[in-house]
Amino acid sequence: MKEFNEYLEMVNQAVANLKLPVQPAGLYDPIRYTLDCGGKRLRPVLTLAACEAMGREPMTAIHQAIAIEMFHNFTLLHDDVMDNADVRRGRPTVHKRWNMETAILSGDAMLTTSTMLLAIKAGEYLPSALELFNGTAMNIYEGQQYDMDFEQRLDVTVEEYMEMIRLKTSVLLGCACGMGALMAGADFDSQLQFFNYGVNLGLAFQLQDDYLDTYGNPETFGKAIGGDILNDKKTWLFIMAMNEDETGTVKALIGNNENPEEKIRKVREVYDRLGLPDRIHELIRAYIDTAISCLDQLNIMPEARSFFIDLALKSATRNK
Repeated sequence: MKEFNEYLEMVNQAVANLKLPVQPAGLYDPIRYTLDCGGKRLRPVLTLAACEAMGREPMTAIHQAIAIEMFHNFTLLHDDVMDNADVRRGRPTVHKRWNMETAILSGDAMLTTSTMLLAIKAGEYLPSALELFNGTAMNIYEGQQYDMDFEQRLDVTVEEYMEMIRLKTSVLLGCACGMGALMAGADFDSQLQFFNYGVNLGLAFQLQDDYLDTYGNPETFGKAIGGDILNDKKTWLFIMAMNEDETGTVKALIGNNENPEEKIRKVREVYDRLGLPDRIHELIRAYIDTAISCLDQLNIMPEARSFFIDLALKSATRNK
């Protein structure tokens, strides 16, 4: 097994080597712009690492890894359109840098390109790869719809929220891991255990994102703190506070952004009083433990197991 940064370098090199057409520039320049923003590249790294863990050279799955990264960035581009977000990874979003129509069309092109990449050198595994990829895509769209539905509801339950983030965020990490195992020729049970590892890792990852949006350092997190509170996002923290805060402070502040800093301060005070920071980290650790338990069902070398355990543990303590 290689180090995380070695897989990351493979991914970055493959992204840099993508031969996207030059014209029409209005279609392809926003795609380059989106991919140039970087990001953690966690999903394609998981694909390469899972492939090697199951006994094949990681580059065996490089096209499928880049397909997943392309698809992930497509979802972010369209998310920014739906959320009317101004900034992504420290730069203006595509619809702000160009316009809304360009963002939609370039996103469509990214989606199609991701499917084209998935098919390259997939060989006999192509039907299974497409089934996994397209099934995951539909799950993500379902999760996005739930997320939008939640904006109009005050009765969202924790169970509904966890299912939403499983669909919208976690299944793509599961797909990334399962795809790597598939391209290595692993049996279905091994693919499934890797998929489950990725899903539980994704749940922990999203919950840590929720925590960092309220308690992170904006310099390391990469964006202003408190955005979820100001947008009344139904996160685990927000839902728990609405359910348990007998003073009704959080509910009373919904829709009130006259003094953003004051709103963030008051909601955080409720979170602190209810002990939610510690409780969300207990939940994060539970998902990490479940992810690690999936590795016990896999016939992989100790160094591979250590790689995925270390990755899971770091995701629970990351600050960006």
